[in-house]
Formats: sequence, structure tokens, C-alpha cells
Amino acid sequence: MNKILKIMDKLNSIEYGFKDKNGNNLINSESWDKDFYKFYYLLSPEELLSSKCGVCWDQVELERKLFNDANIDCDTYFIYIDDNENLPSHTFLTFQLNNKYYWFEHSWYDEKGIHEYNNIETLLNDVKIKFIESRKNEINPDLKYDIFIYKYNQPNYHINCDEFYNYIKTQEIINI
Repeated sequence: MNKILKIMDKLNSIEYGFKDKNGNNLINSESWDKDFYKFYYLLSPEELLSSKCGVCWDQVELERKLFNDANIDCDTYFIYIDDNENLPSHTFLTFQLNNKYYWFEHSWYDEKGIHEYNNIETLLNDVKIKFIESRKNEINPDLKYDIFIYKYNQPNYHINCDEFYNYIKTQEIINI
């Protein structure tokens, strides 16, 4: 577990957001909600370590690299809510140790930490419930929505939002 705690410690130097070409974090700008799909692209782990700023998609790719470098098997997941208006999403990493399953979370501030579970189904259900609760203000209550979870492999870096979603839809859907 010491290797995993060192990975979390390394991630603590990274803030949530995305920097523009001038190095300004756009998270608090008007363009964040309006233009995110226009300016965002998936950072490589090296770019994230250099900029020290990335969204969960970027942070999970750095986590994947750090886990792989430490020879710790891990899986990555993508969850999103499709209400035909918004597509709130989150990526996260899991690993197994001593017959337990762990949710490794850095970018989701309210859930930051290493969460332990007896099985992967309980882990994924917990993430799903917490994700829905955290996004209830973004979901139009008048619309029916679906929630999707995908287990995914490493995507190509520098892909935009649409390319990322299209890639995810080619991966393993998880029915929880």
C-alpha cells in the first residue's frame, strides 16, 4: 500500500481544470461550461505533470501510468449520465489488493481518497450512487436519463471530447 500512497502524494500537486495557452486555469472562466468541448484535449501523463492541471480524464491517465510503472494492476472506468441535454462524466481507477477492491480517487474533491470494497460490483454501485447524487443539480428532473459505466483501455492522447466519448463507446460496457 506504500506505493499507492506515494502515487496519491504525487497527484496532490495537480489541480483540477485545464490550462489555456497562457497557463491560466479555465475552470473558473465563463468559457469552461460554454466552450470546454471546443478547447479540451486529453493530456499525456507527461503534459499533465508539466502543467500540474487536468480534469479527471487526464488525471486517470497519469494514475494509470504511475500504477503501471509501480507494477500494480489497475482498471479504469468511465461513468456518464445521458439526459439528452448534458453528458456529465467522470473517470476513475480501481485496483485489487489482498482480496479487496479499491477505488483510487484524486480529482473528485468530495470523494478524494482510497476507498475499500469487498467486490467490484459494490465498488461500482457506490461510485454510481455518489455520482448521481453529486450531479443532481445538472440533471433535468423532467427528462428521463440513462447512466452508463464503461471499463476502458488507454485511449490515444490529444483526442478531443467527441473523440473521447466515441472511443469510450467502443469499450466494455458494465451493467450495474
